[in-house]
Amino acid sequence: MPFKKIVYAAICIIELSGCATFKSLDANVPLYERVFVYSGTRLDWAALEGDDVAIRKFNTEPPSYPFVDLPFCFALDSLFFPLAVSAEIFH
Repeated sequence: MPFKKIVYAAICIIELSGCATFKSLDANVPLYERVFVYSGTRLDWAALEGDDVAIRKFNTEPPSYPFVDLPFCFALDSLFFPLAVSAEIFH
C-alpha cells in the first residue's frame, strides 16, 4: 500500500513540470497558426523524437518528462477532441 502512494506522489510531482496540452494551447501564437487537435500529445511526441522543428511550431517548451506526460496528455486531448475539431474548422 505505501508503494502505491509513493508512485502516485511521484507521478503528481512529475506532472507539476507542466502538461503539454495546456502549454500548447496557452502558447503565444496567433490563433490562425495554432495547432488544436492532439496538441499536447504532438508536443510530447516531438520532444521524445527530438524534432526541434515541430517543437518550434508550438512556440513553447515541452515538459521536462515527456514520456511520463504523454499518456496524460493523450487522455486530456481525447477529452478535448470535439472542441479541438470545432476550433480547427471555425478558426
